Amino acid sequence: MKILVLGSGGREHTFVWKLAQSEKAEKIYAAPGNSGTAEFAENVALNVDDFQGIKDLVINEGIDLVVVGPENPLVNGIHDFFEKEVELQTVAVIGPKKLAATLEGSKEFAKEFMKRHNIPTAAYSSFTSESIKAGYEFLESLTPPYVLKADGLAAGKGVLILQNLEEAKKELASMLLDSKFGNASQTVVIEEFLDGIELSCFVLTDGKDYKILPTAKDYKRIGEGDTGLNTGGMGAISPVPFADESFMKKIEDRVVKPTVRGLQQDNIPYQGFIFIGLIKVGDNPKVIEYNVRMGDPETEVVIPRIQNDFVELFQAVAQGRLGDVVLKVDKRSATTVMAVSGGYPGAYEKNKEIKGIDQVDESIVFHAGTKEQGNTVVTNGGRVLAVTSFGNSFNDALSRSYDNLKKISFEGIYYRKDIGFDL
Repeated sequence: MKILVLGSGGREHTFVWKLAQSEKAEKIYAAPGNSGTAEFAENVALNVDDFQGIKDLVINEGIDLVVVGPENPLVNGIHDFFEKEVELQTVAVIGPKKLAATLEGSKEFAKEFMKRHNIPTAAYSSFTSESIKAGYEFLESLTPPYVLKADGLAAGKGVLILQNLEEAKKELASMLLDSKFGNASQTVVIEEFLDGIELSCFVLTDGKDYKILPTAKDYKRIGEGDTGLNTGGMGAISPVPFADESFMKKIEDRVVKPTVRGLQQDNIPYQGFIFIGLIKVGDNPKVIEYNVRMGDPETEVVIPRIQNDFVELFQAVAQGRLGDVVLKVDKRSATTVMAVSGGYPGAYEKNKEIKGIDQVDESIVFHAGTKEQGNTVVTNGGRVLAVTSFGNSFNDALSRSYDNLKKISFEGIYYRKDIGFDL
């Protein structure tokens, strides 16, 4: 079977690494890929939103399966595109269609879906530039902190949590009137603040049956102790220690089942991953958000723990027989720590030579923002590498990741030394 993985980050390197372990994987392509995917796949210089270019590649190379990594092509309707093009209709696509992808593409759509299907979430209201006065009044009715979310895709940076009412009003105006997040903040969702500890629940579904994948917890802030600006993620651990059997049952009964059932009731077909961002408030789970793909860097700890043949798993999704699959999961803990470019998530420089990857022992290095320059690997993004390790506890695994990170160097390298500090 010939497989195409779309994307260029740590998530996609992890997919390629896992797919390459299957005897059913005849050849793997990554578009555009990175220097990590190049070890297992043929990298193709294609943008993930170049649907025509992707179509040509799939036809010319006889590709059977397309795995969509990032959210943009899903929200832009790549699955629908494959379904409409006669030559592509036999190609299996892992990733939901455009309507289902609106669960991530619009916070308002997701909130209305949760309300309709009685899925626990924060109280909210949404506003546009025309209703900004009502937005100010809604903020006045809440107690701080105030949560403002850009309705559309903002690369994980469209959420503000503010302590001061006047500052919240100022930011609301900046989002709605000054397009702080571009088109993504034409509508802004204001939510009540939920106080608790966050975790991520990942579900793989064929639209009818589902499998709950290992839980994970990621760390979004750049600074230690969860301080500073939000990033795409600085590290992750799996499983989440506080997500015990009884709590997982609540997640399944109150969130996962009504989500899958709700998609069926709303006549929204779904083939792929659902990432459910949760917060544990007291002893109860509430949904913060949906994503319609795997998270990054959670993928780098979730996927290595899955012991099933990944090609077989995706075939079961595409053929609507996921219910026949028994999910096998490694009982050990997995952790990943992200090494980032100096200055990230602000301005940073690229093309810094990376040394020491070949010195890493008993950990897996997943490339997030790298490229090959001649015979060297150089930085090509804000988040550069994720170092994933196994251990009998998350502390064991973390110490292995940190030991190996010390062997890796590039100018300006930074990583958080406190992943898991709150557990």
